[in-house]
Amino acid sequence: MTTVSSRTPPRAGDAGEPRIAIIDIGSNSVRLVVYQGPARLPAILFNEKVMAGLGRSLSQTGAIEAAGLALACSALQRFAKLAREMQVTELRTVATAAVRDASNGHELIDAARRYGLEVELLPGEEEAMASGFGVLSGIPDADGIVGDLGGGSLELVRVVAGTVTDRISYPLGVLRLGAIRAQGKGVLDRTVARLIAEAGWTGRGKGLPFYLVGGSWRSLAKLDMHLAAYPLPVVHQYPLSLERIGELTRMLADLSKAELKAVPDLSSARLPTLGDAAALLGSVVKHLGSSGTTVSAYGLREGLLFQRLSVAERQQDPLIVAARDEGRRLGRFPEHGDLLGRWIAPLFADEPAELARLRHAACLLADVGWRANPEFRDERGMEIGLHGNWVGVDATGRALIAQALYASLGGKMDSPEPLGRLAGLEALRRAKLWGLAMRLGQRLSGGVAAPLQRSRLALSDGALALRLPPDDEALYGDTVERRHKALAAAFGCQPVLEL
Repeated sequence: MTTVSSRTPPRAGDAGEPRIAIIDIGSNSVRLVVYQGPARLPAILFNEKVMAGLGRSLSQTGAIEAAGLALACSALQRFAKLAREMQVTELRTVATAAVRDASNGHELIDAARRYGLEVELLPGEEEAMASGFGVLSGIPDADGIVGDLGGGSLELVRVVAGTVTDRISYPLGVLRLGAIRAQGKGVLDRTVARLIAEAGWTGRGKGLPFYLVGGSWRSLAKLDMHLAAYPLPVVHQYPLSLERIGELTRMLADLSKAELKAVPDLSSARLPTLGDAAALLGSVVKHLGSSGTTVSAYGLREGLLFQRLSVAERQQDPLIVAARDEGRRLGRFPEHGDLLGRWIAPLFADEPAELARLRHAACLLADVGWRANPEFRDERGMEIGLHGNWVGVDATGRALIAQALYASLGGKMDSPEPLGRLAGLEALRRAKLWGLAMRLGQRLSGGVAAPLQRSRLALSDGALALRLPPDDEALYGDTVERRHKALAAAFGCQPVLEL
């Protein structure tokens, strides 16, 4: 199945933006992802996976079974051809636990070479490091332990202060767990306890979050989102409490295959091992002492990209980078978002840094709805804020960006569903003020830079002043005046024009 990112893909032929691709040969799936865009957070042009199950028979035979090998070879041949057709300038092919451990893994590597692909066999620690950097790419302030569950192995990685420290790989891939659990009740938990203790990791996660990486654990989160009727279908940074993990483990023993197949966006290929993945998660977080879990949609592939970056590039805010790129692609004037953000900033000088960055992101996206039908621009803006392919932002942050865009693009002063279920009333009120200020700036300037550069907003002594040079008085037309009044009223102030 092919899926395409919800962030607008770059246009073919965008200058200075080469296409890079990664083929990831995992123990469960073989996947091609093609990227293009800003180095810090390129957009996904193409994403296709084949569930080859290369690690399915490893625990019994030590080898990749013939059917899985044939399916993986077919996928690699197709992916190599597609990469050439897409004019990919750099293609990296990596393989992890199944190929690394299988007695016949060399057959897949030889086949890949015939298709023009040179496979890098990642050692367990390198795989773990890439997964850790992947989480840091999408959650820059992550401080805890990353768990990347693949088909053949489980990697644990300590991330803190923007870097990866300790890491270890265990032969606890989801395709191996069934055989362990079949040995009797409690065997998996005792195995996990022993392996973690032998490596000196017992209690290493005490009081820290556990970051979930891998399709099996993402599927577990999607199941919980469905069962809880969670209003935002975005799995990145979705939290799962320790109590809820236990509940899901027990539920999975009773849910029928038909009930699981009814869950939207839940891969049918992962259903047979979902209970094993839940049981492993409960055991791992117990012995690490983790405080809770957070899902990361970013993992090994994103980590490989992140490791290529300079220190300065790694320090760029991924939300701001992505919002600026999206605004540039969908808006009319590429410089407008940053300038608009600076123009309205004096009204919100008391805001903490986290709110300021969300406001900045909203300003960068302020023009994304202009091509939409005028009757639906507000809805378009809200949809982009909520469902855009953003990272470095949680559900509440998405709701605030969406609220600001809804207000700036002409929406009423209400909070449409599901905004009120994702953020508090006071935070949403603040985001509406952002939106009204953005709306005033866009109308005053017509979306171009110079009028904003020559004007100022100020808030003091019960007045919201708009300061214009005398030569720009003509810009203060009827519509601008009405938007100025609306913004002042929302602040509880009087509008004042200063020339």
